[in-house]
Amino acid sequence: MRWLGVMLAAATLAAAQDVPRPRISGVAHIAIYASDFEKSRAFYRDFLGLEEPYSLPKPDGTPAMTFFKINERQYIELFPETAPHTDRLNHISIETDNAEAMRVYLASRGVKVPNTVPKGRIGNSNFNIKDPEGHTVEIVQYEPDGWTVRERGKHLPDTRISKHMMHVGIIVTGFDAEMKFYTEVLGFREFWRGSSTGTELSWVNLKVPDGDDYIELMLFKDAPAPDRRGTAHHLCLEVSDVAASVAALDAKPYRKMYTRTIESKVGVNQKRQVNLYDPDGTRTEIMEPGTVDGKPTPSSGAAPPR
Repeated sequence: MRWLGVMLAAATLAAAQDVPRPRISGVAHIAIYASDFEKSRAFYRDFLGLEEPYSLPKPDGTPAMTFFKINERQYIELFPETAPHTDRLNHISIETDNAEAMRVYLASRGVKVPNTVPKGRIGNSNFNIKDPEGHTVEIVQYEPDGWTVRERGKHLPDTRISKHMMHVGIIVTGFDAEMKFYTEVLGFREFWRGSSTGTELSWVNLKVPDGDDYIELMLFKDAPAPDRRGTAHHLCLEVSDVAASVAALDAKPYRKMYTRTIESKVGVNQKRQVNLYDPDGTRTEIMEPGTVDGKPTPSSGAAPPR
């Protein structure tokens, strides 16, 4: 009987490994809470120049959320906060070409998933899972009759600060579990590690399996307080020329309302970048795609925080 149990367990494991993983083509969006919805709305609309293709109301008519369009497949979602002085990150989202197949695949790998894949209010198939750190990760499939597809070719002004979200950053304290989840379960590919000190690892960059967008793991021994996570939980927008982008920001009427210094620098990754902060302190990193000398920046060999 013991032999039969071992054989059944082996067969179950083999069956799970045979379930194929659908494509994960990119980072679809990052969703952020705002303490003052209209103030944050103005930051993303009037300063970053992103248009809102659609918004969703609550039953009482007040805003439930709004969408800021970066390109045809990427958005920033803004939600009114549910409680003050809490984490500004609502969730991140990755795009697949088959949400139901992804649900089945994730279930085969032991990830808790819903029994079915629902359609959201804007008509796309989506469901949520949790990564080992507790972050909500939305799996989304853009449907032909969904609003995302409906609005193709619209709401893409040349005046928007960027046409591509390169990555989103999330806080990680359980390094090994998070790496296993994103690389072994979801199939992300590590391509760079960086250290701000030279002695302890600070960041790990993981590309989606079937595209170039990536997630940046922001490593901590202990997570910052919930109301101090806006620098780590962030989004990164690609620009071809940081200096030109800063000049464009300086010329916007909203610049008079933005009281922070806008300072261009070269990061540890040797890419020019500048940090902007919405009214709640959530960071938008504006970054050039290439290094200043055109050469790849070597990965750090430092150990993760312990």
